[in-house]
Amino acid sequence: MIRTSIALATFIAATGGLTAFAGAVETTTRFEAQGSQSGSLVIASVTDLDFMQPLISAFQQSNPGVSVTYIEDTSNSLDASVSRTCADRSFFADLVISSSIAQQVRLVNGGCAREIGSPVLANLPDWAQWRGELIGLTYEPAVMVYNKAAFAADGPPRSRFDLIDMMRQSDRLSGRIATYDIEESGVGYLFAFQDSTEASTWGRLIEGFGRNSVATFCCSSEVIDRVADGRAYVGYNVLGSYAQSRAEKDPRIGVILPTDYTLVLARAGYIPREARDAGAARAFLELALSPAGRAILDGETRLLTPLSGPDALARLGGGEAPALRPIPLSPALLVSLDRAKRARFLSQWRKSVTLPSP
Repeated sequence: MIRTSIALATFIAATGGLTAFAGAVETTTRFEAQGSQSGSLVIASVTDLDFMQPLISAFQQSNPGVSVTYIEDTSNSLDASVSRTCADRSFFADLVISSSIAQQVRLVNGGCAREIGSPVLANLPDWAQWRGELIGLTYEPAVMVYNKAAFAADGPPRSRFDLIDMMRQSDRLSGRIATYDIEESGVGYLFAFQDSTEASTWGRLIEGFGRNSVATFCCSSEVIDRVADGRAYVGYNVLGSYAQSRAEKDPRIGVILPTDYTLVLARAGYIPREARDAGAARAFLELALSPAGRAILDGETRLLTPLSGPDALARLGGGEAPALRPIPLSPALLVSLDRAKRARFLSQWRKSVTLPSP
């Protein structure tokens, strides 16, 4: 396994023809073929390699002649790269997987993908696929994480209503709430925009964030780190896969499926129009949704799948059926990317969560 980190204006990867554009920061890991070379699969994704490596290993066991190059990047940087190569009709990857599903829908809608052409699509619920070109691979709730020691006496907030009340009634959460920087994180922006359309609590929630000096970060892992060590007491809208996997190893943190409603994201994958090894990409998607692949995603990674996720989250809810609201892969997601709407939404966010200078 060869792993390199890149932070260059322009980079041509050793595998040939992979370009990272100005400002991009990415990590590229190559897994050599385990047998006589017969193919080469390039996956571009926002998913932490630790979560994808078990699936890559299983794929290579079934396809020993195929090398795998894994490009890991942030959602907005990845979107910029694949958007540009789509416009240029040049190769970037054989498979693109991202949690920023609105951006994925936009790319597919713009003709950047090819038909997957696999029978596995018939097994997926309608909300987890679109146009035969984009499919949901995971079933990840947007959760709250909390520092157990901070709430040892009176328990953590279990809904947005609880969190709003805590923020209003005392200053104990001042400087102790962490969430995504929605201007930098595609999935953070998606969750926030969905929140604004799902319930009447949105205005009061971000008002409370501002009054309590919310801290924002690019990634789930940064939020979870701060909750674990006590710099934050609550992490809001964190990806449940990362949170649950960490909580099982770290007794300092707990995970809450909000009882008012829990958004669920299906990390989505598509095969780019210019893919060089579409067959290997299709085989990887089929593995992910096969019984063997589901066992991996349902295991220690806790990514789950649209086929197994609802039952798994019901068990996580501790007997109380969670109010799960999957976000459909559909053109409706494009509303969140409309430039005027995005500008207004981010303006509201800044005004609410950024305290005025003294």
